[in-house]
Amino acid sequence: MSIISNLISSRNKQKANSTENDEEMSFLDHLEELRWHIIRSLAVIMVFAIAVFVKIEDFIQFFILKPFKPDFPVHRFMCHLDESMCFTKMDVVMIAISPYEQFITAFGIAFFAGFVIAFPYIAWEVWRFIRPGLHPTEQKKLRGNVFIISALFFIGVLFSYYIVTPFSVIFLSQFKIAAEVQNQWKIGDVIDLVTQIVLGGAVIFEMPIVVYYLAKLGLLTPTFMREYHRHAIVILLVLAAIITPPDVLSMILIFIPLLLLYEVSIWVSVVVTKNMAKDE
Repeated sequence: MSIISNLISSRNKQKANSTENDEEMSFLDHLEELRWHIIRSLAVIMVFAIAVFVKIEDFIQFFILKPFKPDFPVHRFMCHLDESMCFTKMDVVMIAISPYEQFITAFGIAFFAGFVIAFPYIAWEVWRFIRPGLHPTEQKKLRGNVFIISALFFIGVLFSYYIVTPFSVIFLSQFKIAAEVQNQWKIGDVIDLVTQIVLGGAVIFEMPIVVYYLAKLGLLTPTFMREYHRHAIVILLVLAAIITPPDVLSMILIFIPLLLLYEVSIWVSVVVTKNMAKDE
């Protein structure tokens, strides 16, 4: 609450300095402004979601279910390296077991796609809400944050989709406890698998930005991050296990960039701490 109070207070100071006749915005005024930022973001998401829903069959075939097909780039690359690693066929039957499952699944995946496509606009709306509460020098320093946040988000989406998802698919489709047991997957569970991996990877790739703001608030220091480096490795392993299916290869594939991002985040906190010391 103190962070929100400071934000509101600084926004009011900015408004008051711009013109003497303006009154300070109340807490309810800020909530009303935040509400309109959220409404505009949801509207953009729905526009993209409707566009995807119109072509939902093509979208699912060429994007969502593409990692389950032998012609996916990663599968072809692995086959090129060694023929024994070729992913020729997925021994899985996808089913829908309720009358509304396919419709609800289509709506959910359309909203998911709309959110991913609209993410840069959502980040821009968040920046528009925060910007008036910042000093002009801080506004200049953070001017490129929307681009950086969006870039990290899409890098996480692409990495999770093209690297982690296909290896998870191979493991889960080929794993059997007995030859007589057949894999029949609910289409909703298949969609949940893909969205969990993709969104989980996208969120995790935002680690340097999260560390940047925590360092700015004085909640995180380079010394603390280095001192608890081993503890962080354990936490990152747990996160990798949660995001990915229960196979070691997928967990390692997501853990490696997580560890690299943690090292980058330490460097980010060092830079932030030094800049804050200079400003003081």
